[in-house]
Amino acid sequence: MNKENQENKQQPETQEHKTLLQAYGWNEHWEVELQRIAAGGVPLVPARVVAQFSHQYRIVTDAGEQAAVVTGKFEFEAVNRGDFPAVGDWVLAQPLPGEARAVIHALLPRRSAMVRKEAGQRVDVQVISANLDYVFITNALNQDFNLRKIERYLLAVWESGAKPVVLLTKADLCDDPDHYTALVEGIAPGVPVHTVSAFENQGREALAEYLLLGQTIAITGSSGVGKSTLLNWLADEEKQRVQQIRESDARGRHTTTHREMFVTPSGAIIVDTPGMRELQLWESDEGMDTTFSDIGELAASCRFHDCRHVKEEGCAVKQAIADGTLEQRRFANFKKMEKELAHMARKEESVNRRTKKQAEKRVSAKSREGRRSASAYVADMGDDE
Repeated sequence: MNKENQENKQQPETQEHKTLLQAYGWNEHWEVELQRIAAGGVPLVPARVVAQFSHQYRIVTDAGEQAAVVTGKFEFEAVNRGDFPAVGDWVLAQPLPGEARAVIHALLPRRSAMVRKEAGQRVDVQVISANLDYVFITNALNQDFNLRKIERYLLAVWESGAKPVVLLTKADLCDDPDHYTALVEGIAPGVPVHTVSAFENQGREALAEYLLLGQTIAITGSSGVGKSTLLNWLADEEKQRVQQIRESDARGRHTTTHREMFVTPSGAIIVDTPGMRELQLWESDEGMDTTFSDIGELAASCRFHDCRHVKEEGCAVKQAIADGTLEQRRFANFKKMEKELAHMARKEESVNRRTKKQAEKRVSAKSREGRRSASAYVADMGDDE
């Protein structure tokens, strides 16, 4: 996160906040963060980003919802896409008098952020949602059920700072949901796993412990798993339009086209996100260790501390695969994501070097221009004499 965006020199308003901000999760933590912002400049008000449309936003302040954009200064200082506001962010905004529009000047520091690599060839980070307490990882109990996808989402959620909860949706289509629950619990020790069916109103009571006042929850997963249906079910009304999947291959359509936040009757705040064909990983410091803690524990027992788990003697990982205590496909997915993250780190480092070099060239060019201007000024002074 660009520190200059967080240390904006504007003056936030400090009056008591009304219930609308509190309904969207404003609490004592954010009040403390607000007080840390330096004084000076135009009055700003705290707001939460509730919807995002490229670089256009919809925010909520105590005065209600407003359309918003970032300032030119904010955009200029942003190093990458992840520095821009995302759904769930708390921001400082300047409402425009007489208009239902505002300008965003700064972000309050994020408590958590689920990110992925931006789709396509460009090496940049995309924030899926920020300041989350829980992430509901949804996977349908139909042909789309995939343990490897769940592992990938678990890695991203653990890295985000939020807590993962796996929801196995469309339980009404499955003859033995308990079997699939056990499979997920086997790859996600300690992570809550629930089977639900919005169609049959099944499993809702088990989600009550997460749907608490002021808690922010993102619903994520592939297209067709029933994210928008789940949101409508939990909200007791149709918040999002839904479409049927192709039953032949369980493929879904992108009903949700942007990220948007809703407040449920319980007071929980839910973020609906567009379905993702694939979650491209960005980086992972702790996510890999947490998601694949069993492999880490096995690796610690290998004879050689730098064991690659390929042909080495005394490899505890190879032995676990041989005796069936570690699934070969789980280890293969671990190696695949490890390789993907290493590749991404190299590409990011290359981009950072190139960006730094370009910045140095701009500074150097500006310095030369300044020296030429100074020399010309001195020459002009000499001519005058």
